[in-house]
Amino acid sequence: MTLNIGWIGCGRHARQMLLPQLGRNDIRIAAICDRDAEAAGRVAREYGVADQYSDAADLVAHPGLDAVGMAVGPELHRAAAIAALERGLPVFMEKPPAADAAGARAVAEASRQAGKPVVVGFMKRYSTGNRIARNVLDGGTFGPVLGISGTYMTAPTYFEGEPDYTGFYLHHCVHYMDLIPWFAGGDLDDMSVRKVSPAPGKMMFHLGFTAPNGVIGTIVMGTTQSRGTPMEELRIMGDHQRLEVDNIIDVALYRDPPFKADDPAATLDPVADTLSWRPNFTAAANEDHKGYNALIADAAAVLRGETRDVPDIEDGVRAMERLERMIALIET
Repeated sequence: MTLNIGWIGCGRHARQMLLPQLGRNDIRIAAICDRDAEAAGRVAREYGVADQYSDAADLVAHPGLDAVGMAVGPELHRAAAIAALERGLPVFMEKPPAADAAGARAVAEASRQAGKPVVVGFMKRYSTGNRIARNVLDGGTFGPVLGISGTYMTAPTYFEGEPDYTGFYLHHCVHYMDLIPWFAGGDLDDMSVRKVSPAPGKMMFHLGFTAPNGVIGTIVMGTTQSRGTPMEELRIMGDHQRLEVDNIIDVALYRDPPFKADDPAATLDPVADTLSWRPNFTAAANEDHKGYNALIADAAAVLRGETRDVPDIEDGVRAMERLERMIALIET
């Protein structure tokens, strides 16, 4: 069944990452909304959309919609999502779901009242390397996770000279407030932070945590690295098992191999030696390593009424609550 969606937000992120995935998943853009008439007009031409709005309330009231999608600011995410839910429409929204945890809880309550789902765009769960790592953990041979370390950096481009890191927290850090607990299998408790700030707008911090299930970990985030270099790495430790994901595309599974240097008959053991995977970018395939199409594919199924294990508004609430605890530690 083709979904008729009303879409709010026609900026660069939506145009490059999200809107191209809709048609691939049998979603038709029935109407669009953006306060920037030029941006809305560009999307209208690209996707053959006749109906354009400058006010989200008017978009939500457009007749014949099956769902509403959005990639705008956090406060409009909250307000527009609640408005859509009150009209009985399911929602896909980019992260963050609101400007604060209270706003996310308000969206969650509206979702419960309406009996309609809200899918949140935590696409890092769908990034190729992260999905492979999660499937390994779920496969039953890795054993319990003991510890996790994750690094997710960015440049000071958006924050340089700005003592207010709100955008960095809401649009960058919130990803790992969802992803790391997803791998750890529990919340981030017993948080502690160490930070360094060489100049205004430039900060790096180490966030230590212990999950209720005993998993320990460290998350490193900050604005001190170039966006022109790989910015992410994950290390997931088990008992004589280790998963490494670099740059969301290089995956290695280390097991417990014997020493080989003094064994003339040494060979590669598929049971004990390291397994690794790297994408073939020369293949004639529609690669989706950042995970946006896989996210929208699951979102489309949920918006149609199917059941999928998607990041939903309850996940969004928990991520925002963790984020606020983290920010409080950083700022004190």
